[in-house]
Amino acid sequence: MNSKDRDELAKYLAATLDINRFRDYCPNGLQVQGTASVKHMVTGVTASLALLEAAHAAGADTVLVHHGYFWRGDDQRVVGTLHKRLKFLLEHDMNLFAYHLPLDAHAEFGNNVRLGLQLGLSIHRYFGEQDLGCVGDVSDATLTVGQLQNKIEKILGRSPLLIGDASKKLNTIAWCTGAAQQSFAEAINAGADLYISGEISEQTVHLARESDVAYLACGHHATERYGVQAIGQHCASQFGITHQFIDIPNPV
Repeated sequence: MNSKDRDELAKYLAATLDINRFRDYCPNGLQVQGTASVKHMVTGVTASLALLEAAHAAGADTVLVHHGYFWRGDDQRVVGTLHKRLKFLLEHDMNLFAYHLPLDAHAEFGNNVRLGLQLGLSIHRYFGEQDLGCVGDVSDATLTVGQLQNKIEKILGRSPLLIGDASKKLNTIAWCTGAAQQSFAEAINAGADLYISGEISEQTVHLARESDVAYLACGHHATERYGVQAIGQHCASQFGITHQFIDIPNPV
């Protein structure tokens, strides 16, 4: 089995994902230091204890996630849940890498581009703060909101929440994975007929109704499963290490 030096991997990922470009809410990169040699990487959406335990059972020495630790505004004390998670990582000498906005926005490995590929959407331009949102034009002039909703349900394995007219035909679709409901107004200004995101808020429902722009809330977890898989597969191909994606089900 091939291996990769942990610190060299950290430098490679920092450059590849261009982590210094972003103003983020957490540190991007190596969050918890473990073994110096990376052989088997597990990727997942969130560094929950369940994911860490599953990764250890799979023989992983390294975990790479989209949602890691040390978020702005969090309690800085290592107690409770954080203590359990850090203790597990340290006891088993496992590395934890986490990439938040850099993994949303990357043009090849990002959550947005990868969700677009799943849904058959191509990015034509970007919108919003730090160009995190994506806009694409629909090639099928007969496609309706309801038809796309059904397609998304089959692909993601969960029923999206629709606010709007299911029979409305689509020309321009905007999307941003995860908790990106705050970007809805900017998507409207970008000319979208439909906005796709992971979550929706109370006030967003009213904006969708009053703007006549449909909204599909498809699940925070469900829309952000693809970026980590893409970067994990890339690392495996680039360095000859092994990679495994582990999905910890999440209804949100």
